[in-house]
Amino acid sequence: MHPVFEPLLGFLILAPVSLLGALEVIFQIWMLIDAIQNPRLEGSQRVVWVLVIILMPCLGPLLYFLVGRKK
Repeated sequence: MHPVFEPLLGFLILAPVSLLGALEVIFQIWMLIDAIQNPRLEGSQRVVWVLVIILMPCLGPLLYFLVGRKK
């Protein structure tokens, strides 16, 4: 590969990965705030959901979005 194209290839690989990572962090923060402010959750449920969201960064927010918000 020509040396001129190496930085471009790196950018083309890193840009989508960085964007997905940023979207994941934004989604996690959004679900964390929602879990803390959700009036339908009781105290112990709120603590469990917050721990799930924090300790399982990829799966936890998605689980809360699909299951926990509908309570």
